Amino acid sequence: METILQLTIDCTDPRRLVAFWSEALGYVPEPPPGGHTTWRDYWVGMGVPEEELGPGAGDTPESIVDPAGQGPRVWFQQVPEPKTGKNRVHLDLKVGGGRDVALAVRTQRVAATVERLTKAGATVLRIMDEPGMEYYAVVLQDPEGNEFCVV
Repeated sequence: METILQLTIDCTDPRRLVAFWSEALGYVPEPPPGGHTTWRDYWVGMGVPEEELGPGAGDTPESIVDPAGQGPRVWFQQVPEPKTGKNRVHLDLKVGGGRDVALAVRTQRVAATVERLTKAGATVLRIMDEPGMEYYAVVLQDPEGNEFCVV
């Protein structure tokens, strides 16, 4: 039996997170499954009651996919409550190139990605660059407060 990884992120505004994480990961919004013009049509066709979908739910993409087909699908599940605590799981965007790349180059790559993502709506929480550690990373939050790292 094959196991396929999907990341599911609870949120109050899937549209906003689809846009942000598409930019962050280089993913694209996932089109509705074959024969359906919207995700709402798909969910109703599966038997999900309209009242459970709520106003506007499923009218726009709720998930993103890797256009190369290699990374996991990410589904932004709409929930009524806002985020209330620290993530117990978070994403690391590894853009620096790893330990074989000079720290100055890794730092420059991370900083460029952080700049791009703050323009897209992220907030910097802290910079991790302890002297003598040969390490540079930045902890950010997406537009709904979900923490992630750029390394």
